[in-house]
Amino acid sequence: MIDGMPTLDGVRRWFAEDLRVTCHLGDERVVAAFAAVPRERFVGPGPWRIRHLVDGYWTTPDDDPRHLYHNVLVALDEARGLNTGEPALWARYFDRIEIASGGRVLQIGAGAGYFTAILAELVGPNGRVDGIEIDASLAAAAQRNLEAWPAAHIHAADASHPIDGQWDAIVAFAGATTPLGWWLDALADGGRLLLPMTADRARGGFMLRLQREGNGLSARSAGWVGFYPCAGARSEADEAALGRALDDKIGQNALRSLRRDRHDADESCWLHGDGWCLSKRELH
Repeated sequence: MIDGMPTLDGVRRWFAEDLRVTCHLGDERVVAAFAAVPRERFVGPGPWRIRHLVDGYWTTPDDDPRHLYHNVLVALDEARGLNTGEPALWARYFDRIEIASGGRVLQIGAGAGYFTAILAELVGPNGRVDGIEIDASLAAAAQRNLEAWPAAHIHAADASHPIDGQWDAIVAFAGATTPLGWWLDALADGGRLLLPMTADRARGGFMLRLQREGNGLSARSAGWVGFYPCAGARSEADEAALGRALDDKIGQNALRSLRRDRHDADESCWLHGDGWCLSKRELH
């Protein structure tokens, strides 16, 4: 405490402990990562614009970083509706996909690098995080912001440009209408992919969780999400098809695999794409 106010380290620890309870986190390393990374390093100087899901954006009363240690969205570019994401959402997903020390992670949509730093804390000095960011100014900012995390590497590109490597986890921070083939090919055996499948920004979509099991990919729906669109992984035709599929909630919850074999659409196909299909058929 300083003059009756908690220190920033104390506020970060309180923030992480709150995430532990509200997100039911089981991995102590996830809690420690959120306690370690200074969020203010990644959102520019305050006062900050905070987005409330009902009231819209509002301005913090001053530039005290303590305002940032809540489960809030912080504007990176308010005009475009571009924010650094909701901590509770990602704390929960990072906990569930079990990112190991020494692991290799591909992040699609690095933004200004806050969650890249969280991922770098999780993989540690012997791991590697590759973040893709299409916005050149954000990519440059992320590279500067991440100087203290040598495991993190930023690529200024869109998601359609392949990066050499095999990853234990691929996590997309922007909404797609199709899982790109190179992402699927780049998953190591046992590797997990989290991909927001979104019809449009107003309606949102769902989080698709894939896991490589040998030559196959198991698939599950992991809940409703709404995300900024992912450049290079969307098309009007795919968006329309996804929008129709989202009307079938029972089928969505019955997803079991992602098929890449050529086949005619049948009753087991929930979303039949070009060269891929989200299927209700069991992987094995």
